[in-house]
Formats: sequence, structure tokens, C-alpha cells
Amino acid sequence: MPVFDHPDFDHHQQVIHGCDAASGLRAIIAIHDTTRGPALGGLRIYPYASEADALTDVLRLSRGMTYKSALADLPLGGGKTVIIADPRRDKTPELLRAMGRLIDSLGGRYITAEDSGSGEADMRVIAEVTPHVGGLGRDGSSGAPSPWTALGVFHAMQSAVYHGLGRAESEDQFAGLRVALQGVGHVGTHLARRLHDAGARLVLADVERDAVTRLTGELEAEIVAPEAIVDAEVDVFAPCAMGAALTPEVVRRLKARVVCGAANNQLAHAEVAGQLQARGILYTPDYVANAGGVIEIAWQRRDDARPAKVAAHIARIGTILDEIFARAAQEGRSPAPVADDMARERFEAG
Repeated sequence: MPVFDHPDFDHHQQVIHGCDAASGLRAIIAIHDTTRGPALGGLRIYPYASEADALTDVLRLSRGMTYKSALADLPLGGGKTVIIADPRRDKTPELLRAMGRLIDSLGGRYITAEDSGSGEADMRVIAEVTPHVGGLGRDGSSGAPSPWTALGVFHAMQSAVYHGLGRAESEDQFAGLRVALQGVGHVGTHLARRLHDAGARLVLADVERDAVTRLTGELEAEIVAPEAIVDAEVDVFAPCAMGAALTPEVVRRLKARVVCGAANNQLAHAEVAGQLQARGILYTPDYVANAGGVIEIAWQRRDDARPAKVAAHIARIGTILDEIFARAAQEGRSPAPVADDMARERFEAG
């Protein structure tokens, strides 16, 4: 399968295909850039329809991790791993250890952590065979990055709501604001609770009906079918599921004036950013908004990783977005290419 000519190949430093017949492992690791430090990126386990789909995903996700770490001011590069498998049926300790041995063979150039289809328990199995693992927690606390990712998205949404809706940050900034969450998995659930506590009125959708139902009573939320969430009459649309949620058709249907969510690679392709701008919808670059989990994992590698310091670093996501939104408005461009330019200024300079 061609890599160099792939439309999502972006001068990646390494793309490694790994196979282990005994465990059934079929994996791809993509290391995009290590200029600022070792490549950090989660392990996604997903039943891709084809190897081509898996390659597209890992190339896009690893690139986003480089940009994410650069704008979050972390001494890290960007990478990602995907395993072609159903996490509910195919994930075994043997498969995870085989994955760990492949990661270990890279000598520390790549560090993995949990992602869609994998969790902290899986990282502990991988850690049996390699030290190049994040998200393990310490001192009895969980290393799951989901709450921190949600915190970062909340800070991002505070900035986006100010720049897109003119609501200044305050205790009642979200009071009465209608927010649609597309996906209420680990991150989406934490974000929904934060928004509810801040006074937002929520519209929820998820392909896992039970996940939505559990939150309805707790958050007094409205539930809609997954295919209808983009049509909801809301102020903010928050993609928190799989990538490529924002297609030209979705952009035409959106009622929201602000897009800000936790999903990676929200734009189906780069041109969608301009289509959002043309409709007057403020797009929050996803890899900036969802950097909270990566920031927390990076702090786990330090000796002084106190929660207050992690939270303070994550709060700077809002400040970074203030700069991106202001520069985008001044230059008459979408925030997406502006964020890309700012990230490249950091990692290309080393």
C-alpha cells in the first residue's frame, strides 16, 4: 500500500506496520515529527473496514498530535497507533503485549497512551513489556486522560463562546446556552457534566443509546437520534465522537454559530474550514481544544505532577485560542489554517 503518495502523508518520519500471527495483531504506528521530543500518541483499537482506512486514520491522527503538542507547549512530538480489531471481541493480553513489544522496538521514539478502544488497564498490560507508556496514574489515582481532555474542551469553549457569540467569560457565561454534544463517551460525559453545572441546556446523541439514557435524568438533557444532532437548534455544536464529523453537508445543516468539541480530525477535509467561515460559524481547531489529556499525560512524566499545575497548564488552552481567534479575525481567515501556521512556527523551529 503506497504511503509516500498518500494524500494524508505529511513528511512523516516513520510509518511502521506490525503483525503478530500468534495474537492476531495487525497494527500501524505513525511517527509524524520528533523535533520537540519523543512522539506521544494514543492507541486506537477499531475494526477498520480496510487497511487503507486504518492508514488514513493513523496518518491524520499522528500529524494532529504534533500540532497539538506544539501549541500546548509540550516537549513532545506527534505519533499514533491503530490496531485493526474489534476491541470488544479481539482485544486480549497477548495482543496488547505484542503491541508493547512493537512499541519497545522503537527505543523510546514513540510513547503510547489510551485512546478509543483502549483504556488504562490495557496500558498496564502494555507496560509489562515496555516503559514507553503514558496514562498509568500514580499514588492510587487514575491515569485516564478523559477528565482532563474534557476540562481543556471546556476552557476552549469558553474562548469560542466569547469570540463567536460575544458572551464574556463569567459565572453565567453558559447560562441558558444550548449545546449539542455528538457523542457522550468518556470525554463527552465529563464535558456534558461540566456544561450542565455551568448552566448550559444540553442536546445529546450517541450511537450507544444506553450511554445517552444514563445521562438524561442526571443532566435534564434532550436526546435526539445520532443522524439528527447536526440539525438541532443550538448555539454550540460539540463533535465528541469519531473524526470527519464536519462534512460539506453537515456544514449546510448546522444551526450552531460555534463548533467546539473533543473529537480528533473533525474536518472531513481542509476545505470544510472555509465553508464554516463562509456561513459565519466559528470553528475551534480540534487539536487545540482537546489537548488537555495530552498535557496531563506529559505532566505524569514529571516529578512535580501536581493536579493544580496540570489544571493551570490546561487552562492556557483558552489563552492560546484567544490568540488564534484574534489573529484569524484580523487576517480574515479561518482559525484552522491560523492554528496550523502557529503550530508549525513552533515545531519547525525546534
